[in-house]
Amino acid sequence: MSLRLPFLVLAVLLQQGSLCAGNWAHWRGPTGNGSSPDAQPPLNWSVTRNVKWKTAVPGRGSGSPVVWGNQVFVVSAVSADGRSGFDGRRLSKLAFKLFCFDRKTGKLQWERTATEAIPHQGTHSTNGFASASPCTNGEHVYAHFGSRGLYCYKVDGSLVWKRNDFGKMNTRNGFGEGSSPTIEGDMILVPWDHEGPSALYALNRRTGKTVWRTEREDEPTCWATPLVVEHKGSKQVVMNGQTCARGYDLKSGKELWRCGGQTQRPVASAVAIRDLTIVGSGFRGAFIGAFDLSGRGDLEGTKSVLWDLDRHTPDVASPLISGSRIYFHSGKSGILTCLDAVSGKAHYIAERVPEISRTYASPIAAGGHVYVTGRSGTTVVLKDGEKFEVVATNTVGEGVDATPAPVDGELFIRGERHLFCIAQK
Repeated sequence: MSLRLPFLVLAVLLQQGSLCAGNWAHWRGPTGNGSSPDAQPPLNWSVTRNVKWKTAVPGRGSGSPVVWGNQVFVVSAVSADGRSGFDGRRLSKLAFKLFCFDRKTGKLQWERTATEAIPHQGTHSTNGFASASPCTNGEHVYAHFGSRGLYCYKVDGSLVWKRNDFGKMNTRNGFGEGSSPTIEGDMILVPWDHEGPSALYALNRRTGKTVWRTEREDEPTCWATPLVVEHKGSKQVVMNGQTCARGYDLKSGKELWRCGGQTQRPVASAVAIRDLTIVGSGFRGAFIGAFDLSGRGDLEGTKSVLWDLDRHTPDVASPLISGSRIYFHSGKSGILTCLDAVSGKAHYIAERVPEISRTYASPIAAGGHVYVTGRSGTTVVLKDGEKFEVVATNTVGEGVDATPAPVDGELFIRGERHLFCIAQK
């Protein structure tokens, strides 16, 4: 028995490593940059072609699907008072739900109602009340409903803990909530920027207890998600913000650096490559900049700002880094720019992606291709390279605001009414 034990442990570790390689556990994937190192999803599909399965998802939500092993998780806000639908200005009781679907068949494994509540504030007509993406580490899955709380479940659906004591967010112009949490080691990071006391929380992911809380008093509403980067043996949390982009020490929450220049109501999340992070925004202005992670204090006007750009910058969709290239939309449009991420040198600027006009979903990269999805449900596949080259144009036949998740040979798309698994048949 004792001789077999090391081999059993090794087998389990190898299995877990294999699962990690084939998972999409966070809305920006395993790198935090929107790229998959090993997925090979199809290049072509339609409402009937290469659809392995599709399953209805009740209610409304633009949180992106996440995948671990044989489970796919999505969130939704479902009418709880018998109405067939709801909008952001006509408030009614909603059930805030987490769904778990079988990856092979699309069948529902389980669903949980985290809470039922009448939202205290409306939302933008294009936003819902379940816009934050879930995240998982294969042991637990976390569903964040903003003012309604953060809920931790085991992957079998049993509730571990909940935190609904953060308060009520009051967002800019009543546009609603949407920042997603990020798992890092034993912590889960929860952004809390609004038109009130803003903060960044680090919680113990197993218990939900606060590890640290950092005030962001001068930051109004921001919809970005924290990015964790490692630099010279230590880790930083990078956050966008209307006042400044900032880096924080992961262990303590202490602010390390900041840089102004961002625009109003930032949504796009940061990305990183080598020893720099790139942060941008594009509403009522335009700015994207690359910051040296060694910098400290106020970086504005210093050599720690390696490059910056003041046109065609991202708004709702976050940038994508694949290899040494960074891709981003101009505002909410289908106009795409590709730069060398380290030098800022342009490969191409403001190329119009055909058949895509409005974008909320962020671009992703897998299998040597870039997938760009518009709000109409059209996904255009491009060559992942320095030249703009369209490979295919596809649709699922309904609107898509969530970012697709590529895993192995499949692509998971959360549509307006359905969850789709796209796979070569």
